[in-house]
Amino acid sequence: MTLMGAAALLILILTYAGVAIGRVPGLRLDRAGIALLGGAAMIAIGALSLEDAYRAINFDTITLLLGMMIVVAHLKVSGAFRALGAVAIEHAHAPFMLLVMVTLLTGVLSAFLVNDAICLVMAPIVVHVTRVINRNPIPYLIATATASNCGSVATITGNPQNMVIGALSGISYPAFSAALAPVALFGLVAVIVIVRIVYRAEFARKAELSPEVYRGRMLPGQVLKAVVVCIGLAIAFFAGVPVAKAALIGGAILLVTRAIKPARIYREIDGPLLFMFAGLFIVVAGAEKTLLSPDIIASAKNLGLDDVWRLSGFTAVLSNIMSNVPAVLALRPFIPGLENPERAWLVVAMSSTLAGNFTLLGSVANLIVAEHARVSGTTLSFAAFFKVGLPLTLVTLLAGTAWLALGF
Repeated sequence: MTLMGAAALLILILTYAGVAIGRVPGLRLDRAGIALLGGAAMIAIGALSLEDAYRAINFDTITLLLGMMIVVAHLKVSGAFRALGAVAIEHAHAPFMLLVMVTLLTGVLSAFLVNDAICLVMAPIVVHVTRVINRNPIPYLIATATASNCGSVATITGNPQNMVIGALSGISYPAFSAALAPVALFGLVAVIVIVRIVYRAEFARKAELSPEVYRGRMLPGQVLKAVVVCIGLAIAFFAGVPVAKAALIGGAILLVTRAIKPARIYREIDGPLLFMFAGLFIVVAGAEKTLLSPDIIASAKNLGLDDVWRLSGFTAVLSNIMSNVPAVLALRPFIPGLENPERAWLVVAMSSTLAGNFTLLGSVANLIVAEHARVSGTTLSFAAFFKVGLPLTLVTLLAGTAWLALGF
């Protein structure tokens, strides 16, 4: 190995370790800063030129994510999410029906919009409702987090790792959804069943519920415009319009308003996530250029990743070690050389997402829900989550892998 190769390997390891941990002890670096520092280091050692670094960034992914963030921000600021949540949850007149409503609403919204953003909206609603009706919030919060992960499997726009896979693989939106929407639906049913079993005492307490959700201020005109844009986006996605193009145009249209200051929308955009993606694209490209010869990439066949079951298990483990987006990018050089790359990408999308339900630290969505619970005075513990997460992850991964093994 050359000196540059050794340096690139060290940068790759340190960057991925930092992103997995989320911080650098003694410094104020976050995941975005770590990824950008890693990318800059790759340029500094000469692994990539500045022009190579520009080309390494997949701007389709960045554009899609930005466009969807604007759409979700508009739905949130206009009051659309609160209104929809109120209508659904206020019709739940028994604990089990409340569980079903929370799971389905979170899962369906997460299928089309970025799941992390849906958790930001749903978690406070669930905390408020369970407090008002004097129920244990934990099972409903766990359902919120796990349903957001399961639901987001269904489409390219469901979560960041699916957006990366959609851009890298070239799989169309309809083809992606046809393959993975059934897995998402099974996952939502599994969430309901497993939470019901694990927290049987909560649902054994018979009660007639009258939940009321604080709807806050709603801007009807803006809600209507956002709904029309979302319908237009769904049509465009399934009609084959490039998803990044459709999302950017949809987001830009929503910025044209007299009712909402653009600054309110911009505050909802997760800029650090975009920076982290850009940095990771550069780091992976630098490592690929200096470390991965054609022979090394071809040797991936010796790992048996053509086997759906082995690839699914490998992805699930990798995702829990380094987080789902870094895991997907780490697998990027090897997937195109497999016997059936399209199926392999779908397996990676399914497994990297469902593996996020394994522990409380498995996905950003889980951490968002746990943080909202903490702020409200409720502790969502690692153990409480794991009681549901372990069986749910095993069941959904087995079902999803079997589905893709038989379907292709």
